[in-house]
Amino acid sequence: MMSHRKPRSAGKRVVVLGGTSEIARAIVGELNLLEPREVALVGRDPDALALETVYLTEDGCPRVLTFELDAHDLDRHEKVIGEAFDELGGADIVVLAVGMLGERGGLPEDTAAALDLLHVNLVGAGSLLIHSARRLREQGSGTLVVLSSVAGERARAANVVYGASKAGLDVLAQGLGDALRADGVRVLVVRPGFVHTRMTRGLDPAPLSSTPSEVARVTVDGLERRSHTVWAPPTLRWLMLAVRFLPRPLFQRLKQ
Repeated sequence: MMSHRKPRSAGKRVVVLGGTSEIARAIVGELNLLEPREVALVGRDPDALALETVYLTEDGCPRVLTFELDAHDLDRHEKVIGEAFDELGGADIVVLAVGMLGERGGLPEDTAAALDLLHVNLVGAGSLLIHSARRLREQGSGTLVVLSSVAGERARAANVVYGASKAGLDVLAQGLGDALRADGVRVLVVRPGFVHTRMTRGLDPAPLSSTPSEVARVTVDGLERRSHTVWAPPTLRWLMLAVRFLPRPLFQRLKQ
């Protein structure tokens, strides 16, 4: 019997939190291949947002709005997200792509920078996630796409603080997804491995690395399949399953 469920990638209105993210831009581009999207970009750099507007317009978006907001400005999150929803006429898909990589390694040399990373990646991103989820619940529909990371699946000495921040956001997103199902709101958590972007430029790529376009294809496929979690590339799902169950002494011996 044919299903008549509406695809989770359906809907012309997309809000991007972290509006200058290369991965988010690729996701919108992939969505545009299915149907043109109207987009609200929310980010902290107005000049970079203006450049993203040009890219998305050239990519086929008939309407692109921009809103200036910093992840640190918690007091403004609810107001600006409300403005983005209102001016766009609601939202069908919200892409949360806020984050920074920060210092690599274990105990951070720069404590202030480590705390700043936690504030952006977990507190700031978490605030944006909660306010967006509340707006979607109020309208009774919509999907949240949350860019997490395989780094949050098990603590690794190579990126302790970043992994901790992504682990916290990932748990929050998964829990909200379970809590909001009855309200018509869906959550898709995307767990990429190493992605070749501005943020990772100059770093040695990890095995099974990918590009923003590859992450975007996995994301939209996950939307179509009504998945709650996807890995990019998909084979990382099985690798990380094995990593999670490695005995700790053996895990500690791996190059991280």
